[in-house]
Amino acid sequence: MNGSGRWSLKTTERMAEVIGSSNAAESAAARRSIWPSVLRWIPTSAEEISAAERRLLSLVKTPYVQEHVNIGSGPPGSTVRWFRSSSDQPRFINTVTFDSKENSPTLVMVHGYGASHGFFFRNFDALASRFRVVAIDQLGWGGSSRPDFKCKSTEETEAWFIDSFEEWRKAKNLSNFILLGHSFGGYVAAQYALKHPEHVQHLILVGPAGFSSETEHKSEWLTKFRASWKGVILNHLWESNFTPQTVIRGLGRWGPAMVRKYTSARFGSHSIGDILTEEESSLLTDYVYHTLAAKASGELCLKYIFSFGAFTRKPLLHSAADWKVPTTFIYGHQDWMNYRGAVDARKDMKVPCEIIRVPQAGHFVFIDNPSGFHSAVFHACRRFFTQNHGDQELPEGLTSA
Repeated sequence: MNGSGRWSLKTTERMAEVIGSSNAAESAAARRSIWPSVLRWIPTSAEEISAAERRLLSLVKTPYVQEHVNIGSGPPGSTVRWFRSSSDQPRFINTVTFDSKENSPTLVMVHGYGASHGFFFRNFDALASRFRVVAIDQLGWGGSSRPDFKCKSTEETEAWFIDSFEEWRKAKNLSNFILLGHSFGGYVAAQYALKHPEHVQHLILVGPAGFSSETEHKSEWLTKFRASWKGVILNHLWESNFTPQTVIRGLGRWGPAMVRKYTSARFGSHSIGDILTEEESSLLTDYVYHTLAAKASGELCLKYIFSFGAFTRKPLLHSAADWKVPTTFIYGHQDWMNYRGAVDARKDMKVPCEIIRVPQAGHFVFIDNPSGFHSAVFHACRRFFTQNHGDQELPEGLTSA
């Protein structure tokens, strides 16, 4: 249940046990808002997502504006590629914009799979000291609209995210911005920059998905496992779009307890960098639960973007020669996303590219080691702050690949 949908086998096996109850719970989603939270099988709602977001962002000292940016709608059969819903309700992207100094460069932040913009809560204050920071929940996640997911191919699924982001950009009247994406959000950000390079000044990819493929990293273990009865079952679940969020919904009122165990293990005592405080952990757990347990929508992209084992179906590595935007990759030293994929991509890029590694951090580098992450981002964007950017050395503690 990480930013790119990497599963453990034990997690997937637990999913199988709750699939029946999960389906029943999702079918009742439209009716649950009339019941008090305490009486619902899945104790969440759009209002509770918003409330959890406000509580988490109360930890941020920089003033911000939250808005639902309308990205339009269309009838069934619309020619808008990302529109694949039987509903004619307007779509919106949940957006937060933080106060900044006049003439500060704009930094747009895009979260990863199973996450939402609140995951950057430890970063907004520091980044807003130098940027106009704008963070979004991608369509179908967090506090954004959750239309029915009707995509049937990798191409349609990519368009769901890329084209909805472009409609959001138009509605916000943004251009010439720095685009930062984490994990799956890095994949979306990179694909967007490939399609609309005229709007992106600099691309920052944090532990991005998409720079390795199954054919390039096929392991003997995975091949044998897929041939086993257990592998056949788990692969079937994957292709059936059985997601980590399915487990959370299927557990009903026990879902928050499972999320609490996950956040405590991932960001608590086992964190390798700056450990979350008790208040941070509690508020993040509450926020994560409500965003995961809400109606399934964008999460259903999983099987179209990744094959079983979390290998990207259309590796960005193959598009490196078409890159038109200067790019910085940022990885935690213990990130399970291998930075060597970025090293291989850089060989074919015709634009400036650097790869920065942050110590005491894993895949969620911005939570594990926020100060190191901020140093990496400021270094990546040094040309926007000073004319002598070329002479600046990498900040102490960071390493270059």
